[in-house]
Amino acid sequence: MTTSLKPKFIKLSKDSRLHQCPIPIIGLTGGIATGKTTASTFLSNKGFRVICADKLIKEIYALPNTLTYIKAEFPQVIEQDTINFKSLRSIAFSNQNNREKLEQFLYQQLPQQFNSSYSNEDKVIVYDVPLLFEKNLAKLVDYSLVIYTPREVQIKRLMERDHIEQDLAESILANQIDIEQKRSLADYSINNTSDLQTLEDSLNDWVSELFE
Repeated sequence: MTTSLKPKFIKLSKDSRLHQCPIPIIGLTGGIATGKTTASTFLSNKGFRVICADKLIKEIYALPNTLTYIKAEFPQVIEQDTINFKSLRSIAFSNQNNREKLEQFLYQQLPQQFNSSYSNEDKVIVYDVPLLFEKNLAKLVDYSLVIYTPREVQIKRLMERDHIEQDLAESILANQIDIEQKRSLADYSINNTSDLQTLEDSLNDWVSELFE
């Protein structure tokens, strides 16, 4: 099922849009433990075409040419002809050159993977991308939407969700753009500090405002 709704206003032309996509794109983002995934699932259930950046990367890792590349560049992470992702992450994040080399390869595959994830019947794409602002992608989407939760609530939720101490939760958040900055950069923000029903009501209001 795809939604028949379309944006009331379109900002970008195809040539200006991410991967020259002919369909308007809403960039959905947030911070860890703000509720972005819940919002993404809700919009998908309403019939929106939701493309998840993290899922695209997983699909790229599953491609034969990715295994060939990893074998050539990082043979030490290959075990029984498969990628040991724990070892790969360790190598990538302990060495900037390794990380940049790996990211460059993955991002070169993204346009094709992205463009194979929607159909011409779609009126709009919701692109679920955690690093929308970190990777400077906001200028390539028609609108950006941030699911917002104050930092102190993020920390509390993250501690409860992952059963971690506050110091670790704060360290994880320190590696992301602050949620207040993301909210200031976004075209739209939805506050998620209450319950699930309140979030869904807010998303429904946003859909009514932006789509027809």
